[in-house]
Amino acid sequence: MGTNAVNSGEQVDRQSRILEAAMDLLSRHGIAGVSMRSVAREAGVALGLVNYYYDDKTTLIRAALRRVDEHDLLLVAPDPSLPPDEQLRKALRRVAAKDLLTTRYLSLRLHLWALAQADEDYAQINAKAFDRYIDGVAALVSAAQPALSWAACRDRAADIVVIQNGMWLTALLGVDAAAIQRSIERTEQIAFAPVHDDGTGSAELRPH
Repeated sequence: MGTNAVNSGEQVDRQSRILEAAMDLLSRHGIAGVSMRSVAREAGVALGLVNYYYDDKTTLIRAALRRVDEHDLLLVAPDPSLPPDEQLRKALRRVAAKDLLTTRYLSLRLHLWALAQADEDYAQINAKAFDRYIDGVAALVSAAQPALSWAACRDRAADIVVIQNGMWLTALLGVDAAAIQRSIERTEQIAFAPVHDDGTGSAELRPH
């Protein structure tokens, strides 16, 4: 392995460590607890290195938002080794994994959502990330329920995300395993609800 490859790996590691430090501070103290200096101290690196990778605090928070976006997309990434219905079930259950139902992760999400409400720039990043996640869920629903129109798949995905977000927020108050299981079951009911052809070529939810 060449020197340039090693140096590149070290740079990625340092930059990732800086971003993780910023996210840790944000989860514990909110936006007020994040500064270039506090991030450098948390990451155990020189302040100049933080300034090298990120122009300012705003750039750092934008990067944190994008990191969470990337993580969310992994939750709904297709798994070709599984049939479509199992891919969908796996994604719906993945959101209740132990590594997600932690105070650190849930608090981070809460602070990032609050930032999106308070700042237009952050709001745009969050809105685009939200749309990408819904599209990811909708794509899994569409693969498992090919009779559904894309609009119907997206409607189901939006309903599922409402339940998932509520589950995450509630989990901040204490993990209730039974309630979480009911939430997962509800998202599965929405995703796999029977469809019917209404005669116009579109497929819709069957009335209850």
